[in-house]
Amino acid sequence: MRADVWLAARAEGLTRSAAARLLEEGRVLCQGRPLAKNTRLTGRETVAVSLRPPEPIEALPQNIPLDIVYEDGDVIVVNKPKGLVVHPAPGHPDGTLVNALLHHCGGTLSGVGGALRPGIVHRIDRDTSGLIIAAKNDFAHQALSAQLQDHSLARTYACIALGRFREDAGTVDAPIGRHPTDRKKMAVVPNGRPAVTHWEVLERFSACPGPGGVRNSTCALLRCRLETGRTHQIRVHLSHTGHPILGDTVYGLKKPVPGLAGQCLHAAGLRFVHPRTGEAVELACPLPEEFQAQLRRLGSMRGGIFDD
Repeated sequence: MRADVWLAARAEGLTRSAAARLLEEGRVLCQGRPLAKNTRLTGRETVAVSLRPPEPIEALPQNIPLDIVYEDGDVIVVNKPKGLVVHPAPGHPDGTLVNALLHHCGGTLSGVGGALRPGIVHRIDRDTSGLIIAAKNDFAHQALSAQLQDHSLARTYACIALGRFREDAGTVDAPIGRHPTDRKKMAVVPNGRPAVTHWEVLERFSACPGPGGVRNSTCALLRCRLETGRTHQIRVHLSHTGHPILGDTVYGLKKPVPGLAGQCLHAAGLRFVHPRTGEAVELACPLPEEFQAQLRRLGSMRGGIFDD
């Protein structure tokens, strides 16, 4: 394996281009000598890597429009658009949901999540759209985090998944952890953390658009409910069962689908117990336009609201 490929796979959060830079800068030694990025390792070498300390990232308020579904003095629920990163991280120092929330809320967000994740109770992927809840104070954050643990904070997703579903509903109960060779991906692994996803078929389609616009597969519109909240959980579980999500080029087909940016996955429903009043709050938001467009191409009889 090439040295840059090997290093990117072994170091969590390190991209191949970043690994190549470390090699070019002479920060990777093999048997005490600088290692070239195109050197092929046999597996018997001893490699030492000198990593830079991470550059500090500060979350600052930014005037980014928000689609607010619910808000009061304790919590705010936003319909996050596809493409928006939830919080600052290496490679995404700003322009995130956290930056937008800091501007909108005037800095009144809980500090439980730390300086880079103020208010963030749970996350959804950059290329997944839909409902995400944030806490405006520590009291609300701790209460909502407890609901995540006891599953009273319920999250429902809509997705289009490839393949023929013979059953109308099912459950995937399989542990998820880091992929054994690609540290930027997750996978079902024996020593992973427990993960449970419940799914049900809402509508089946005889031909689904594939790369290049070729309709070459059956597919289905699913409702998925998370019992746990692991990174990429629905995407990993459905791919593991042979039903990757339409447009997911990480866990499914590698070529993008025309008219679709990222995976066809939307956080459509959210239910929680209000931390201060104790009353149940249940919210839903419509499917984004490109999701609806895919359903129209498939001849779906459903509308854009995912509420039944």
